[in-house]
Amino acid sequence: MSFDARLLTGVGVFAAVAEAGNFARAAEILGLTPSGVSRAIARLEARIGVRLFDRSPRYVTLTQEGHRFHEQAMPLLAGLEEAATNAAGAAAIVKGRLRVSIDPWFSRMVLAPRLPQFMSRYPLLFLELMNTNYREEMMTGADIAIRFGSPDIASLIVRKLLDTRVITCASPVYLERHGEPKTPEDLKQHEALLFRDPQTGRPFPWEFHLEGEVIEVKVTGRVVVDDPSVAVAACVAGQGIFQSLAVGLGPWLASGELVPILTQWSGERFPLYAYHPSRHLPPAKVRAFLDFIQEIAAENSAHS
Repeated sequence: MSFDARLLTGVGVFAAVAEAGNFARAAEILGLTPSGVSRAIARLEARIGVRLFDRSPRYVTLTQEGHRFHEQAMPLLAGLEEAATNAAGAAAIVKGRLRVSIDPWFSRMVLAPRLPQFMSRYPLLFLELMNTNYREEMMTGADIAIRFGSPDIASLIVRKLLDTRVITCASPVYLERHGEPKTPEDLKQHEALLFRDPQTGRPFPWEFHLEGEVIEVKVTGRVVVDDPSVAVAACVAGQGIFQSLAVGLGPWLASGELVPILTQWSGERFPLYAYHPSRHLPPAKVRAFLDFIQEIAAENSAHS
């Protein structure tokens, strides 16, 4: 079987540039010169007959063909890494750099307090957390992605981590000033803290679920945020009522800083999923992280 070693080298350089966003940074990572990286990419593009990057003086971005090539090539590189690890007899060793694209709420409220436990368990691992709730290109430069909401990316491996309740809450200060709504319709007379859906750019609608019945209430408010932790802080301060995922809210609910309201209408549940690209056995570092997330997700799920 003939094999073009330069093609494999070019794919490795391509992966570094796609992750770094420019030739200079990729050159630092690879221990090459920027011109050497540029030549390697030019040879790869000539070899496969398509332009992989749009270039500018400061950065490069993947073309449409480059995106497709990236999606197909990354699982193959991951498989090579796993094969090399297995051949070295170190399949169980969790080490190296793990890059995780993760929902900000889950990262801050659930994962971050448990990070010392995870990092002490794997002293040879280096972890990079990229906090974002956007789904477009979420696997670029990442080994794993963690997102709330139903999965819609067929090309990735998906693992469900948890289902959490959606609850409506307010601070005692707010309820003392404005009274507690007794029905979902009462919320029309209250100030809502709105959270922008990153997919649509519009605030999430407020739904209420009770024994199979689902109603949507058109709430209004003067504050719209794209970070739910900001909304929680404003809610604690008495700015308005907030509808939130229950997972991660435990400290505020336990302290009484937030009070759940309309609890009989809190039947809606929202899923959290993990994504990774390879259909083969993922590297040990990926398996270890997913198992740990599953572990702490199960603990939080029991209280949500």
